Amino acid sequence: MSDSKEKYAILHIEGGLGKNVAASAIIKPLAEKHNDRKLIVACSWPEIFLNNPHIHRVYSLNAMPYFYDDYINRKDTIVFRREPYFESTHIMQQTPLMQTWFSMCGLEFDERVHKPELYLNMYSEQSYRQWMLPEGDDRPILVMQTNGGPFFEDQQQNVYSWTRDMPFSLAMEINNMAQEKGYYVYQICRPNSPILEGAHPINEQMNNIDLFSILKVANRCLLIDSCMQHAAAAFKIPSTVLWCGTHPEMFGYKLHNNIIANKPTGESKVHLINSQYFDYNLAGVPQECPYKEETEIFNKNKVLSALKL
Repeated sequence: MSDSKEKYAILHIEGGLGKNVAASAIIKPLAEKHNDRKLIVACSWPEIFLNNPHIHRVYSLNAMPYFYDDYINRKDTIVFRREPYFESTHIMQQTPLMQTWFSMCGLEFDERVHKPELYLNMYSEQSYRQWMLPEGDDRPILVMQTNGGPFFEDQQQNVYSWTRDMPFSLAMEINNMAQEKGYYVYQICRPNSPILEGAHPINEQMNNIDLFSILKVANRCLLIDSCMQHAAAAFKIPSTVLWCGTHPEMFGYKLHNNIIANKPTGESKVHLINSQYFDYNLAGVPQECPYKEETEIFNKNKVLSALKL
């Protein structure tokens, strides 16, 4: 029996930064469906959900003091804690991640309406100014995310993950061409990533809202399936997004120009010895790579045409 008159709904979100940004699309419809309850979010990346008017409290999974006493023990609470990645419809690629997640929460999904949402305060709204070029420098800006995934080396040791990172030879060619045409290039990457010549690397840990704000100064965005493409969808900024180990139909947005990697050619057989419910490990396990050369992965001309440099 409950000992509190207040009613709660808890949304529990684990996983990476991009996944948390994607989950922000659920907040408003979930709060509206359970408008007699206070919505509590427990998540890996709390800054994504701060300032959201539909949320009562936000907790980091690493700091949930008195959570059981406040929201579980003898409380009138419903809990949404299921992992969409391990739902049958997602594993079998029958429904996109977002639709799977909405269904788990008992919500109807409409891809025309439901997109990630980031609520920014005055400081956050102006944080893009740190990326603006000095007054009088009117060069257009190209934002490239060449590397994604876990930020620290102990979480992802490979300098290049073929399943999620942009092939460096392709990144170099686009960087050189962009600079020749007068673009200023921001490169978003990990600390251990190779740096493009002449580009401005963004490879230090920072507030993620500040990181996302770089998209607001961009004239062109070339991204990969990572946090920035989800943030671009939240800001309604159309971008060119490259997909290799994943697919836009499962994780992407029609707002973007999504370019899918070429199918591997050749006779060599790839043994997916470590694969269970998904084909490729996003860390880019070397023996799983089906390509002989990184130049085989994407059609360079298709990428350049999409960017319209």
